Amino acid sequence: MSDVSAGAMGAPEGRPGAAVSDGVSPKPSNWNLPNFLTSLRIIVIPLFAWLTLEGQAENNAHAWWALVVFVLLMITDKLDGDIARARGLVTDFGKIADPIADKALMTTAFVCFNIIGILPWWATALIVIREFGITIWRFFQLRRGTVVPASKGGKMKTALQTLAVALYLAPLPGWMDIPSQVVMYAAVAVTVFTGIQYIVDSRKSSS
Repeated sequence: MSDVSAGAMGAPEGRPGAAVSDGVSPKPSNWNLPNFLTSLRIIVIPLFAWLTLEGQAENNAHAWWALVVFVLLMITDKLDGDIARARGLVTDFGKIADPIADKALMTTAFVCFNIIGILPWWATALIVIREFGITIWRFFQLRRGTVVPASKGGKMKTALQTLAVALYLAPLPGWMDIPSQVVMYAAVAVTVFTGIQYIVDSRKSSS
């Protein structure tokens, strides 16, 4: 989620006519739909992990349910940001919880793949270190007044990770193993590359 501009007369979007004090728009309540969807993603992660571990047998119904849950959680990830920006419901809680929910879901998926034995631990380690490292770094940059926007590479990284996880979750025929691995390792490579790119670009802009 990101900051959005206020509506007419300084009132938050989606709340026309809201009282404004000294030209400062009142902050939206944390009790809103975007934050509910974000919290729901976090709450459902244990269920997702259980379905993933139970669905390790090929053509197991749990594997398909794990895929369904994953897709639904990724949809809520898109929805909560869109709703928050459209209705002026961006909150401090959402700014913190939303990226945490995203990273927790992906990390859970990769760790489950490690436990099952279909993904090496080093791949998960690289992704986790990059994801949480860059997230923490961006928070520090934000506190210094510097907003680090998502790059095109970052969006590609997210798309590749999502596709890779979906392919690994689905109980596909054996001939799909190699294409799935290609997508997964491409996701790992792009994840590491974009992490380095963020740091390099930040140093260039600050110099």
